[in-house]
Amino acid sequence: MTNTLYCFGESGNAYKAALCLTLAGVPWQPRFVDFFNGEARGAEFRAINPMGEVPVLDAGGKILTQSGLIQTWVMDETGKLAGASAADRQEILRWILFDNQKVSGTAGPLRFLMNFAPEDKRDAGVIGYLTGRMKAALSILEGVLSTRDWIACDSVSAADIACAGYLYYPENFNFTRADYPAISAWLTRLAHQPNWAHPYDLMPAPTLGKDDGFRDA
Repeated sequence: MTNTLYCFGESGNAYKAALCLTLAGVPWQPRFVDFFNGEARGAEFRAINPMGEVPVLDAGGKILTQSGLIQTWVMDETGKLAGASAADRQEILRWILFDNQKVSGTAGPLRFLMNFAPEDKRDAGVIGYLTGRMKAALSILEGVLSTRDWIACDSVSAADIACAGYLYYPENFNFTRADYPAISAWLTRLAHQPNWAHPYDLMPAPTLGKDDGFRDA
């Protein structure tokens, strides 16, 4: 049975789930959620996910929400992207949690605020605060990736997909790859994995236009 991922192209959190499914070889199909026109806040969608968020994975009738949980499900179901040992698995989960709180947790709202929110809502103070928090988290990643190819273990894992989730997007959110050479090299390694795809190719096309600036990863 094909799994259905509720998603839309601009969502970095949905991209983490979509890319994890794809690299692990789990069959899936996208179900576009018209987020920018309010679908995720509607009663029909909230009956599926009361949190009103993507991603949502319908795995043969089993509903899974939150990117970290979906990534964990992929590891459990396939044994892929999960490292080689229980210690690897714990380290992967540690970095998924780090991403959710520190990397995506700041890059996501920062990118939304700078690109998709109405201009009168783009508070400079909030943008500055989120930028500082994101750069602090990225400096941690840069340090780790300056000493190893992958974040959590000796092979690509769900931790890499989690932490990279927002970093392929072309919109400006005060992240410049040239400022982080180890991160940039890691993003290139990940993009060279079999079946890797850019978020705007993997999920339903963005509704607000796109720029191909980071497509050549």
